[in-house]
Amino acid sequence: MKVIVRPQNENLKRVNEIYQVLKKNDFGYLIEENTFFKKFPFLRNRKIEKEEGLADESIPIRIRKVFEELGPAYIKLGQMLSTRPDLVGTELAEELQSLRDNTPVTPFNEIKEIIEKELGKPIDEIFSEIDENPIGSASIGQVYKAKLKSNGADVAVKVQKPNSYEIVKSDVEIMKFLAVRIDRFIHQTRTLNLPAVVKEFERSIFKELNYLEEVMNMQNLSKNFKNVSYIRIPKPYTEYCTYQIVTMELIKGVEVTKLINRDYPDIDKKKIANYGLKSYFKQIMTDGFFHADPHPGNLIVTEDNKLCYIDLGMMGVLNEDFKEDLAELILLLIGKNTNDIIKQLLYMNIITPAQNTEDLRADIDDLLTRYYGAELRNMDGVIEDLLNVMVKNNITLPREFVMIGRGIALIEDTGKKLDPTFNAATELRKLSREIVVNKYKPGRLARVSLNYLLQLEHLAKDLPDTINNTLAKIEEGDIELNLKHEGLSELANQLSVSLIISALILGSSLALLSDVGPTLFEIPILGLVGFVFSAILGGYLVIEYMLERD
Repeated sequence: MKVIVRPQNENLKRVNEIYQVLKKNDFGYLIEENTFFKKFPFLRNRKIEKEEGLADESIPIRIRKVFEELGPAYIKLGQMLSTRPDLVGTELAEELQSLRDNTPVTPFNEIKEIIEKELGKPIDEIFSEIDENPIGSASIGQVYKAKLKSNGADVAVKVQKPNSYEIVKSDVEIMKFLAVRIDRFIHQTRTLNLPAVVKEFERSIFKELNYLEEVMNMQNLSKNFKNVSYIRIPKPYTEYCTYQIVTMELIKGVEVTKLINRDYPDIDKKKIANYGLKSYFKQIMTDGFFHADPHPGNLIVTEDNKLCYIDLGMMGVLNEDFKEDLAELILLLIGKNTNDIIKQLLYMNIITPAQNTEDLRADIDDLLTRYYGAELRNMDGVIEDLLNVMVKNNITLPREFVMIGRGIALIEDTGKKLDPTFNAATELRKLSREIVVNKYKPGRLARVSLNYLLQLEHLAKDLPDTINNTLAKIEEGDIELNLKHEGLSELANQLSVSLIISALILGSSLALLSDVGPTLFEIPILGLVGFVFSAILGGYLVIEYMLERD
């Protein structure tokens, strides 16, 4: 894949590149429905059957290929969507997970320029050694093994690829432009809420592009685990960290991915599975600050048999109320009561009253029946199953809730591969009970009650002014009512063309009657041209109307 630097005035060229990639993978209509192609059907894309294998490929595979060909921003978007089966469906989410393994490597001489520019020194004054072959490559960054010249420490240096920010910024602007128009004109995509998806992606990608965020994440996570002896978090060397570079201690050990596939005499797999379980549940249920993607490739068993979390660019954050509500939901799931689960989902604003359908209740009943009579140790996966039930019922879930469900599912899957007797549900219930009990402790109740009293006091103070202001606006006629009109843009375009045609016919008639200017067959040319042009526009309107009715 060739990376091209694009200034702002080349965005149109990039739109054309996107169109060509979409067309190649038989998605050209996504552009055609939102441009002048819509007005000229004979220019539209036709299904591409001639490319060998394309016609037989599933839609998820072709979407994944589109993301791969379009570069870093789209690879990141695909990776984000792979964690949102509630938005894109389980099949597409699973296919997009393979994007993690398809990233190009940038030559070291380009990386070297960035290191020297960011740190303000020649590279040999910073590192006494640096391996020019990356030990890891992602869509926007590469990681190198090096040794600091100042203290001889072995470090991992994560460097952002050249022009990543400019490329991502340009592509995000185009994504926003297309998302609004696709959502407006293609009704089938409205359930996806593409503008909201792109907005969430924009927020997350620019946070990830700022490597100083990862430095802060390492420091915060390290602080949360300072009293936990079996967990290790890489130490950042902040004097060698910038917006585009993270220099951290090099963690030596065995990647959990390798540990799953083979035995290591010095490593107790059961202990490691338990470390992963306890540490991840602590992040979610106690700290409210958790790793967004704890797959086995982001977990390393150190040489002293500790578990280390790496790749801390994206973290999830939960407030105190959400943690407590989640703990109650988990206990209700384990208690297997459909009505209470529905009430809790409504209370947490995960579902709306309109989504509280008989189908949803029946699916949750089926889910609980599957676990009925099962011992607690056999209830692993119940949260992931609940997420799948809501995906099946077309419920768009809060981002954090999906991240939690996916994270717990990854930890459970990894734990079972390491230890067949692995039991996550018992630990989850234990932590949930602790949180719920703490929620009703006198000290917390007193603190919460005080907050509520302060809010009531503020409400009581502000209410008279609010009522007076509202009444004054009603008396003065200043109350505005905003109405949202949908589907009027096409009608407005047609009315505009009709008015132009009417004006042309009227003007042409006057030109004929005036009998001035050059003539053709004794007919004023100006009036004749006006009538011909009016006939063409009128024919165009009729054809467009007939095509839309079809």
